[in-house]
Amino acid sequence: MIGNRRQPRFRPVTADSSVTQLELFFDLVIVFAFTMVTDLAADETTAANMLRATLVLALMWWLWIAYSWLGNVVRADEGIARVGMFVAMGGAFIAALTIPEAFTDLPGGWFGPLVFAIAYLVVRLVHVGIFWAISAEDSQLRGQLLRWALGSITIGTTLLVIAAMTSGLTQILLWIAAIVGDMAWTSIAGTDWRINSAKHFAERYGLIVIVALGESIVSIGIGVAGLPISWPITLGSMLGLAVSGLLWWLYFDVAAISIEHSFAHARGAHQIKIAQNSYTYGHFPMIVGVIALSLGLKKVLYYVGDSSHHTLTDPLYGIPLGALYAGPALFILGVVAAKYYASKSVSIARVITAALLFALIPVAAHLPALASLALLCALLAALVIFETLRFAQPRDQIRHA
Repeated sequence: MIGNRRQPRFRPVTADSSVTQLELFFDLVIVFAFTMVTDLAADETTAANMLRATLVLALMWWLWIAYSWLGNVVRADEGIARVGMFVAMGGAFIAALTIPEAFTDLPGGWFGPLVFAIAYLVVRLVHVGIFWAISAEDSQLRGQLLRWALGSITIGTTLLVIAAMTSGLTQILLWIAAIVGDMAWTSIAGTDWRINSAKHFAERYGLIVIVALGESIVSIGIGVAGLPISWPITLGSMLGLAVSGLLWWLYFDVAAISIEHSFAHARGAHQIKIAQNSYTYGHFPMIVGVIALSLGLKKVLYYVGDSSHHTLTDPLYGIPLGALYAGPALFILGVVAAKYYASKSVSIARVITAALLFALIPVAAHLPALASLALLCALLAALVIFETLRFAQPRDQIRHA
């Protein structure tokens, strides 16, 4: 009878699968983590604190990408995988809650750095455990998992636990070793992974870009929270929203489609390499860029909205200004690199625009904060308009072929 039929522990992802609702639910934890990283960076705008925020973001990214690969092999919302996803969400949420204490323990409660490291370890072990179970009848995948996990788990988590018991430069160096070592080991551990659906994989990474861009919009609101609405706040908010929208355009209009096309038509080890280099590694600079932009937007809106501490002629300077301009530049370069690895095509206009954004940081330091934001918006808009007009025919072919 149908009612007595044994339900499978896992359900494989098919070629036409889409991202599941549970994966989107999982991403809500990552939304919170991105917000916490932005707050960590904004709390103390020093070079040392920017490095700490970047390291935390890298770990949360590495946590997320593990489940992007897992969800492409088996459906995240079916069987044991569903339970594992909820356990992983719990660990990731605790890690996100502990981001303010990831390096220095706060008075009272548990020891923050160790809680962060253990929560991260739990999420990674759940991921390996599910992969171990689903590879029971796939010796190639089981071998790949063993090669990867023996190095990745040892480097990426053991060093982080040790770092929790240290402080200062030693702690930072251990964090860097954990992250760089884990990423490097993943790159050389082999290409015997499985991509069951190029469509699902590309959609997964497109959605995390949306999540990050959403954080930039949230930062606009946080920057003026509790302040009375005024024309500077309105103009600054619209400019900030436009900048986020232009980055969306630069990724989704053509680049994301082009990368996905090349990815879907690749086979074997080459497809795995595109998944790693164009998505797993290639999208990280985009996320870093958007979080940096979020910090810059938060500071700009605070400048233009809080007349008790700033005037409209005050320039943005230092790290917040650098983040405002370097963030979009890094995002653009990330898109260029991801597309190049997948399709071997390079947009010279985008490379020039990114270089120009870096070069204009000293100039923007002499402009009012609102003018700096307007200049950034104008440069990105000029790039979008140029590409839309200059490459109208190939753009139409890629989007509507």
